[in-house]
Amino acid sequence: MAKLKDDERLDYLLSEEDMRIIQSPTIFAFSLDAVLLSKFAYVPIKRGNILDLCTGNGVIPLLLSRRSHAKITGVEIQDRLYDMAMRNMELNKLEEQIQIIKGDLRDMPERLGHGKYDVITCNPPYFKTATKEGRNLNDYQAIARHEIYGDLEDVIRSCSKLVRPGGKVALVHRPGRLVDLITYFRKYRIEPKRIQFVYPKFGREANTLLIEGARDGNADIKILPPLYVYNQTGQYTNALQKILYGNNQA
Repeated sequence: MAKLKDDERLDYLLSEEDMRIIQSPTIFAFSLDAVLLSKFAYVPIKRGNILDLCTGNGVIPLLLSRRSHAKITGVEIQDRLYDMAMRNMELNKLEEQIQIIKGDLRDMPERLGHGKYDVITCNPPYFKTATKEGRNLNDYQAIARHEIYGDLEDVIRSCSKLVRPGGKVALVHRPGRLVDLITYFRKYRIEPKRIQFVYPKFGREANTLLIEGARDGNADIKILPPLYVYNQTGQYTNALQKILYGNNQA
């Protein structure tokens, strides 16, 4: 049985009946965005190296391990979240496949090496740094949501150094940052290849963006069909249910 701390709880990881995850309502609990990214990103099935930056409690490495046998590394800067991620790997007996590193993503190119990874995923902080009074969050959540330890350009710069030529970089973000994302991707030689907008329901504006690029890739971008989260009766759409509860194999 996993050892829980403070207000932590032990949840099933979506439809994975044999996979559990330690979470905390005040420290960190994964969101739909992480699940969408883990399903959207290209991953090699049998071998390779995958890196997940801003890994939190390790939810994306856990989900990716269901799609790939590649080695996966998660990077997290916060002590408490790093500890949760480590315990989640131990809980699910995935220490041989998944390694968790504590550190700043800006330091990872020098620490881990340039061009070492086939795929990099990241669910970064979405919001530019606000004053502490304006955040209305505890320190853990503020760091996870605001660009306190590095901004979007820092994220993409590091991804560009860490991914191999031809390798993929996939992020989830907000549609309002689309121009920034494309600008920084191209500045750091990551060519945007796939974009998908996620809408809360039909007739509403998109509130989530998934984007994937290839290091030193050719210019050719695909806009995927829109993904709707809820139908008109307030239930998950069939497409969203398939992502959350369907077959997670690639």
